Amino acid sequence: MKKLALLFVGGFFSFAFFSCGGGKSTDTKNEKSVMQQKVEEFAYVDLSSDLVNQLSDSEKQMMPVLIEIADIMDDLFWKQTFGDKSVLDTIRDIWIKDFAMINYGPWERLNDNKSFVTGFNEKLPGCRYYPADITKEEYEAFDDPNKSSLYTVLRRNEDGSLKTVWYRDEYKEEITKVCELLDKTIELAEDAGLKTYLTERKKAFETDDYFASDMAWMDMKESRIDFVVGPIENYDDKLNEAKASYEAFVLLKDVERSNELAKFVSMLPQLQTELPGAPEYKTFVPGTSSDLNVYNAVYYAGDCNSGSKTIAINLPNDDRVQALKGARRLQLRNSMQAKFDKIMLPIGEIILEKEQQENLKFDAFFWNVTFHEVAHGLGIKETINGKGSVDDALKTEKTSWEEAKADIVGLFLTCKLIEMGEISDISVEDAITTYITGILRSVRFGAASSHGKANMMCYNYMEEQGAFTRNAEGKYHIDFNKAKEAINGWSALILKTQGDGDFEFAQRFRQTNGGIKENLQKDLDKINDAGIPRDIRFNQGLKVLGLE
Repeated sequence: MKKLALLFVGGFFSFAFFSCGGGKSTDTKNEKSVMQQKVEEFAYVDLSSDLVNQLSDSEKQMMPVLIEIADIMDDLFWKQTFGDKSVLDTIRDIWIKDFAMINYGPWERLNDNKSFVTGFNEKLPGCRYYPADITKEEYEAFDDPNKSSLYTVLRRNEDGSLKTVWYRDEYKEEITKVCELLDKTIELAEDAGLKTYLTERKKAFETDDYFASDMAWMDMKESRIDFVVGPIENYDDKLNEAKASYEAFVLLKDVERSNELAKFVSMLPQLQTELPGAPEYKTFVPGTSSDLNVYNAVYYAGDCNSGSKTIAINLPNDDRVQALKGARRLQLRNSMQAKFDKIMLPIGEIILEKEQQENLKFDAFFWNVTFHEVAHGLGIKETINGKGSVDDALKTEKTSWEEAKADIVGLFLTCKLIEMGEISDISVEDAITTYITGILRSVRFGAASSHGKANMMCYNYMEEQGAFTRNAEGKYHIDFNKAKEAINGWSALILKTQGDGDFEFAQRFRQTNGGIKENLQKDLDKINDAGIPRDIRFNQGLKVLGLE
């Protein structure tokens, strides 16, 4: 077997082949190479939905156009995170190539971005959003008001000095094609809200100003098709967490289940006041144009398809839009169900004591994930001491702490609503058991993921507070009273850290508590040895949907 190495030469990536180091030969039928085992940690799921049968003829005609746009987003993300993906065609080993496709490059996203290619250097923290040789000091000294924009890349002039380039110029060829395709979708769109959104999104691609299209997306309430598309999240930029990555979701709305969630929107201001902690950390008033909806995902592309797969969406990220209209929370139920069935249930059988396994339920997983997304729109957005926004004050710690907030505050909200009688299909014990089991699923994503760091902080805090212990057999026993106290204490600490804009504490706490400790590693080894998938991947497209 050959191993592939990528070399960084003159600003571009190129491939070379090296002998396999550490992998097993595939000559024997029953033996699997290390890379094959890694590939098979991602369980295939058919991304289909019966909801496609509810679409009109025009909506069905729109689907291939949306998927074509999504594929362009996929190509753009390859450029941003790695470079020219056509060099992958030179890979002769099918398992290395497949694993590179899953990870969008030669770095294992769910293993601290470690290279899985012999002779390849570690992943550049700034990916391709910045020059490969840029330093943090050079970036800080660069005087340009657009350098920290979500929608610019940094490049060098002929004399070596830095310059900013807007996405619309850096990726002009692809953006031009996207806008041509959006014209087709605008013509096909029957829902007025969808038509307006697509029209404004086209303008956004052309101008790198996404505010108006985000506002239009917030007003899109009735469409059976949703299309989340563009440069959105900034997780991939580990240098500054400043640059947005291209991605796309094609979604079909589950109207019946969405209507069941509608009542919670009007409760958001009340839920904000119920959060743990001092009143000064809860002054933010969430917009009541927010909505909670349930969807089936039918296509993923770009950032959201790399490594771990998104199962819920909370957008827009723009605080201006959230202040005016709130946010939309989209629960991707079919993807959620796949992860629960293929990963969560088997993990629960391994780690939970028998008596508490009955508390591990999909409905609890659904509610926890739903209110994780709700929690993003609650809490505090501006520091209380003049340090500006929470994001600006916490700098490179902002996403890990925001994800930790959403995790634990989301669990707090679920438990609160159960106690209020607003959620009646699960118990508080179900919510807590499923949450703790879910951490064992998420921490397998590793420290390189903001979600993974957040989950590790949550796990370590709850363990230190006695929320769970291990019995003589090494199985988890959950102390529900201590777990409730830990939920309140951790929620309050996060809100205070964000509200104080305490970057130094946030960094120190994350460095101490954001890693996998010895006992947890033993639990993860048990899970890994059992062959439980790490995540899912998709069979997707028009054929899977029955539209080809």
